[in-house]
Amino acid sequence: MHTNTVVIGAGHAGLAVSRCLADRGVEHVVLERGRLGERWRTARWDSFRLLTPAWMMRLPGYAYEGEDGDAYLTAHELVSYLGEYARSFAAPVQEMTTVTRVGRAGAGYVVGTDRGDWRSSNVVIATGYHTRAVIPAVAAGLPPELVQLNPASYRRPELLPDGAVLVVGASASGVQIADELAQSGRDVVLAVGSHTRLPRRYRGRDILWWLDRTGSMDRTINDVIDPIAARREPSLQLTGSERPVHLDALRARGVRLAGRLIEADSGDVSFADDLIATTTAADVRLQRVLANIDRYAEAYVPGIPTDVTIPTIAATGRPALRGPRRLNLDRAGIRTVIWATGFGPTYPWLTVPVLDETGRIRHERGVTAASGLYAIGLRFQHRRNATFIDGARHDAAYLTDHLVARQSLQRPLRHCH
Repeated sequence: MHTNTVVIGAGHAGLAVSRCLADRGVEHVVLERGRLGERWRTARWDSFRLLTPAWMMRLPGYAYEGEDGDAYLTAHELVSYLGEYARSFAAPVQEMTTVTRVGRAGAGYVVGTDRGDWRSSNVVIATGYHTRAVIPAVAAGLPPELVQLNPASYRRPELLPDGAVLVVGASASGVQIADELAQSGRDVVLAVGSHTRLPRRYRGRDILWWLDRTGSMDRTINDVIDPIAARREPSLQLTGSERPVHLDALRARGVRLAGRLIEADSGDVSFADDLIATTTAADVRLQRVLANIDRYAEAYVPGIPTDVTIPTIAATGRPALRGPRRLNLDRAGIRTVIWATGFGPTYPWLTVPVLDETGRIRHERGVTAASGLYAIGLRFQHRRNATFIDGARHDAAYLTDHLVARQSLQRPLRHCH
């Protein structure tokens, strides 16, 4: 089978590329290992909601038109939205097609699948950044009878063994799952690492409205001092509701806070004495973001409320933040550990030498050194919001323009936007 471009992955990023290719008249196919939006269907817990409001569901040639643009969609609602989007331009998606190999074939590529091979001039990898849960090496020291999960395998509290739960990681997934478990009546210990604390709302608006308006989400990798650190920034400590999940709120609901998990020796675990330093750093970053919003509001949004104070965790008493340094899991009744320690990409089927020593794709704005091989949906690919649904439109348009220019396929068709 032959086509000009093979897009691997039919999530929001792959579909965004497909729409842009269609607008430019580029023949292509989108291969999906499961159903359209498979990871949203099967790798999210039951109560999951997007952290971004529905009005940020902006894709090339498409925007959310529901009644409540401030709503936070469930995974099921997002899958329905993506299905409507695909149908709106007859996206050439082939579901239930697993890619097994991507390699060079002359000047182009061969994409092997369990349903036959495709030959193409171009390949766009749109499998997403969050394909593999990153589990620290310390996990190997835990007792084998302990149940270990991650946010992609966790579903709901009732499916866990009886007993307390240790949640490792305090970014978006970790705080949401810890909160849900505490609500269900579980004893929860939360091991806190670096995190980005933000209020859900500030000065009468969703915090992402402010970040969108101030241009924070459109900041590019060229604007930051340390690109490597920027691409490792923790996800926002938010939930898809008005319910606060910052550390103060969790502690008030009975969640026990600890520092980073640094060692596991059979039934005992040890935590770093860094909880105060970690939360202080998060507070400093929080106040910096809010100060920037305040300056913008005063200059461009007259009449916006100003009587809003976001207390820092420092104001609630540092002694309470001196969490345990060592914990015996059996005595604490802990039967489950949930590793909310992040995700990373994996490309076991990619034989083209474009990966770095960490297994990540080397690229410049999604363009690799291998002519005709592209990627989308990478952390801080160019803009800060590259892994957000809202950010894919920019990268999809750029990559399509690059692909078309490279092959001299320019046609008098509208630009993707």
